Amino acid sequence: MPHKAIAIVATVDTKEAETRFLQEFIASRGWEAPVLDVSTYLPHSFKATYPREEICRLGGVEYKELPSLRRDAMMQTMGMGAARVLLDLYKQGELAGVLGIGGNQGTAIAAIAMRALPIGLPKVIVSTVASGNIRPYIEYKDIIMMFSVADLLGGPNTVSRTILSNAAGAVMGMASHGEPLRPGKQTVIATTAFGNTNAAVVAARENLVDLGYEVIAFHASGACGSAMEELIEAGLIQGVLDLTTHELLAEVFPEAGDIYTPMRPRLKAAGEKGIPMVISLGGLDYFCFGPAESIPPAYRGRPTHYHNPYNTNVRATKEELTRVGEELAARLNAARGPVAVMVPLKGWSENGRAGGPLHDPAADAALVAALEANLEPRVKIMKLDANINDPVFSSSAAAVMHQLMEVWLAGA
Repeated sequence: MPHKAIAIVATVDTKEAETRFLQEFIASRGWEAPVLDVSTYLPHSFKATYPREEICRLGGVEYKELPSLRRDAMMQTMGMGAARVLLDLYKQGELAGVLGIGGNQGTAIAAIAMRALPIGLPKVIVSTVASGNIRPYIEYKDIIMMFSVADLLGGPNTVSRTILSNAAGAVMGMASHGEPLRPGKQTVIATTAFGNTNAAVVAARENLVDLGYEVIAFHASGACGSAMEELIEAGLIQGVLDLTTHELLAEVFPEAGDIYTPMRPRLKAAGEKGIPMVISLGGLDYFCFGPAESIPPAYRGRPTHYHNPYNTNVRATKEELTRVGEELAARLNAARGPVAVMVPLKGWSENGRAGGPLHDPAADAALVAALEANLEPRVKIMKLDANINDPVFSSSAAAVMHQLMEVWLAGA
């Protein structure tokens, strides 16, 4: 697809030879290959399409002032400046994909820039730190991280030449052959899932698919829930069956260090869009931590479920769930569209059933009481004498979702 750009984001002062290689490699295959120089200090003679002085200025700082900033602020400045360039190219219809290269610094800058782009546009970073914890770089965007294997130092060599060309080929291949993210013919409903609510989500989804909807499930892992919120905001989703709202617990108590803490507020985008929402309480009964030894001292001694060697569930208390209920009510009260809350009275997870390791009906009742005390009358609460994974609950949730959608679509 000639005349469209595969942008290269690089710290040219330390990666000049690799940048030249990539620009020539991409251009030789018929693409534009603009270079965004996001380097911060060493002199060089490479003439970037977007010089670092321009990038820095777009980030809100004159380049001569950049050294006076703290190092993390320098990275943020260059990342935001590069984001503005990329977004401008994207809005003009000129951007087909982005390729970043770097060590820790270059990876951080490229990731900041790429996170500003919409989900669906090809994004790849070749990084020396890609074999470690990459969640802080990716957050909830579809960024591909490729480990560089060798250091990106001294220009392309026997190892890095292959890695870099593979990465460039991946971006060009996605840009040429990938399906762009765009609305389909069916009405789209998003739903949220956990292993502990999987039975409910699978059954409700099947019911809604049979009714003609496209139903997209998002794992309530912090990243997926955040991505769902962005896709709702972008107008790609018309209804939300939010059965697994665990991320709200993690959001209300960030000090807990729950591994599924969302990166953007949950239960807001649908309300702001005014689309139908059916909300349940899946996974709100417990915190998610890593291995058992990683549980913070303040949360030890509570009822605990050892989900697997890398995931431990710790029961939330009555006091904590009261706060969550108050916050949930506030967010639902702010919704502009139709909202229903469905409460399974026999547990919000498989492990929250009677006899399960996280069963605590008194704590569950505290959240429900907070909801009832704070929700506006227009937000309906429906209580079912069932566990969230019981067939009667999933079929009821799907039926309520369908009812709200029918009324909403008729008035749209």
